[in-house]
Amino acid sequence: MLGATGTIGRATAAALVQRGHDVVCLVRAPADIPGVSIRQVDFADRASVARNGFAGERVDAVVSCMASRTGTPDDAWAIDHRAHCHVLDAAQAAGVAQFVLVSAICVQKPRLAFQHAKLAFEAALIASGLRYSIVRPTAFFKSLSGQIERVRRGKPFLVFGDGTLTACKPISDHDLAEYIADCLTDGSRWNRILPIGGPGPAITPRQQGEALFAMLGRAPRFSRVPVALLDTIAAALGLVGRIVPSLAVKAELARIGRYYATESMLVRDPATGRYDAEATPSAGTQTLFEYYRAVIDGAQPVERGDHAVF
Repeated sequence: MLGATGTIGRATAAALVQRGHDVVCLVRAPADIPGVSIRQVDFADRASVARNGFAGERVDAVVSCMASRTGTPDDAWAIDHRAHCHVLDAAQAAGVAQFVLVSAICVQKPRLAFQHAKLAFEAALIASGLRYSIVRPTAFFKSLSGQIERVRRGKPFLVFGDGTLTACKPISDHDLAEYIADCLTDGSRWNRILPIGGPGPAITPRQQGEALFAMLGRAPRFSRVPVALLDTIAAALGLVGRIVPSLAVKAELARIGRYYATESMLVRDPATGRYDAEATPSAGTQTLFEYYRAVIDGAQPVERGDHAVF
């Protein structure tokens, strides 16, 4: 398994162990993950992946929850593409039959480096001849929880535009992990690209804010961030970034923020270009608002990732 040190990866490792699988996690740095074997490898080194990771042993399947931390071009192509290609090469050499990949639903409309890197590896996996499942989740709870403390402190909920430009069907780490683990045995998920969201209807950022204020017993207050401001920031950073490389990275991060501010995380109809909540499959049982309540009540810690918007 790859990517077991992240929140989704840890949940997936636990789901695999619960199903009785013998799980070996390949990691970049030492880690403590209950119930699994740990092997440290250099994903940039094809030989290290084969020698230290697969180690000449019989491996039935690879499950990858690994992803670039920032989404910037160098990071994305190094991790989302090259590192995965090294693992795929080692898997083929070891006679592995199955590969389950966690990708992202936003690759449907690629505009960013990390999306192109993910698509390039998806194509390599499909062409490999291995039995594959490519899971494309919608938004994660951790990416939508950054404003809980902000609102609790009495500040307004930040939205882009009027807060209804986008919608998503967020899925919990646990529910996604269960879905990923079942891809190993559910034949209906083999050799398929699998968009997946959580239970319930699609929700907009404004609905997220309204629900959060209601749980705290307060009147809703919103602060609007113009999308044009993101365009201006990205353009300015991109221009200066031609001279100062560090600002080019910040420009890409601004473009990533702009993308998520204007594109829904739902299945997209390629013919019309429209996002379709009804066509976006759902799985699991926990809703985002149940998660919000658990965080507010202190029963659930907020685990935020590198891609959190706020």
